Amino acid sequence: MKAFTYERATSLEGAVQAAQAPGARFIAGGTNLLDLMKLEIEAPTHLIDVSRLPMAGIGATPDGGLRIGASATNTAVASHAAVRAKYPVLSEAIVAGGSPQLRNKASVAGNLLQRTRCAYFYDTTKPCNKRQPGSGCGALEGLNRNAAIFGASHACIATHPSDMAVALSALDARVEVLGASGDTRSFPVMELHRLPGETPHLETHLAVGEMITAVVLPPPPAGGQTYRKVRDRASYAGGLASVAVAGGQVALGMVAHKPWRAADAEGALASGASPAEAIAKELEGASPLGRNDFKIPLVARLAAAAISEAKGRG
Repeated sequence: MKAFTYERATSLEGAVQAAQAPGARFIAGGTNLLDLMKLEIEAPTHLIDVSRLPMAGIGATPDGGLRIGASATNTAVASHAAVRAKYPVLSEAIVAGGSPQLRNKASVAGNLLQRTRCAYFYDTTKPCNKRQPGSGCGALEGLNRNAAIFGASHACIATHPSDMAVALSALDARVEVLGASGDTRSFPVMELHRLPGETPHLETHLAVGEMITAVVLPPPPAGGQTYRKVRDRASYAGGLASVAVAGGQVALGMVAHKPWRAADAEGALASGASPAEAIAKELEGASPLGRNDFKIPLVARLAAAAISEAKGRG
């Protein structure tokens, strides 16, 4: 691990000001960042600890939604009574996302901002445009079994690993962020992450030093909710595919560089298509690479089952 400096932020404004320095990074739970630092994939020069700032609250909004602070732990969110009662898809997604030890430490913002689990990103002897822009994508002609089937480019075929982000996308959640000027802004979770294009190392639409302060959920949509995930083994393995259903809203996980909102499937469902017909419509736009061809029938079965289950719960 390379040398770095550390400070414990005492205010939100102070944290974002400190983050303007080159090489500065926020840290809360550190469950992803510290691993990447140990592997020298990430080498921040300055860490700003925001874990003690007042961003851990979870409370109702005036319109009947829910505001979740960015430093709330995954465990706190998944076990919160309002989340379990009104947004069960979010609770189920969080529980599917990691061990209890990780959930006890990981923060909401950190979960959204975690980086890919692509093996070529983690192997510093291999080319990776996310880790070293312009070096190439080793996964293109390599072991790409878990690569994206939507939204990929010749520069990157990695997938986003967050379960929480998939559920939040299906729920039409928004993120609130604070910038160095003191201005705040809010935008849909679906607009937080980028598709890779020619710049896969640019993973979000956050400006330099901007800090996520909260996630805001609207009132829950009508209808049932569920989250389903498939992985090679049930214990401590990355996902192959997942699906979040909230009423007529569907999002897919581990199939793209960001949570993938299944707009074509949603449109088909609204027109009266069966769950199988709806997800088949979405998968018409998929682009597998050979080794990950299995994801097409896997997602087809997984999503159809999840949509049917959510309808039953509704």
